[in-house]
Amino acid sequence: MLCGAAGGPRQPRTMRHWCGAIGLAALLAGCATPQRPTAPVAGTGDAQARQTVHAYHGRFAVSYEDQTGQPRNAYGHFDWQQTYQSVKLQLLNPFGQTLAIIASAPGLATLELPNQAPRTAPSVSELMQGALGFPLPVEGLRYWLQPAVSPDSRASTSTDGTGRLSRIEQDGWTIEYLAYADAPASRVKRVNLTRPTPPLSVKLVLDQ
Repeated sequence: MLCGAAGGPRQPRTMRHWCGAIGLAALLAGCATPQRPTAPVAGTGDAQARQTVHAYHGRFAVSYEDQTGQPRNAYGHFDWQQTYQSVKLQLLNPFGQTLAIIASAPGLATLELPNQAPRTAPSVSELMQGALGFPLPVEGLRYWLQPAVSPDSRASTSTDGTGRLSRIEQDGWTIEYLAYADAPASRVKRVNLTRPTPPLSVKLVLDQ
């Protein structure tokens, strides 16, 4: 079981089985409203050029509130494939079973859940708003995982003693970089994302 409510009523088995999948699909599946940053960020380089092709594999832990306000927790693995402006995200439970597949491209977003018809919308934000009641930041993560700020949105940043990003505040999210890989030194190893409304905490460990 990948999600549970603290003190909440028990749900039917089918609903409990997929509430984790829906929550996981929400994890990285929204868009931030773009605005122009006021100044370049030290240590990030040209974010637009750096976001062309990327692949990330790792683990996640999510704490969130479901649509009824009940606290939930979810854990698993993720596989992120990014090509130009398109992202395909596969979410898996700790046993390697697919929970959700999210595809994001300009003008079209798709959410696939096991044994359900795919859901589509013009954007990830609209899709997640309709399915879960709130949007989440795939568009921001395209840059934050590099690590860099989104070039189309205002941001506040902090750097560590080596000039690497240690914190970004952007589009209502706080992104904290807890560890970088030894080689290359610019590759993110651990990052936490938090948002107060709706309450959501995402912890990512990037294995590759």
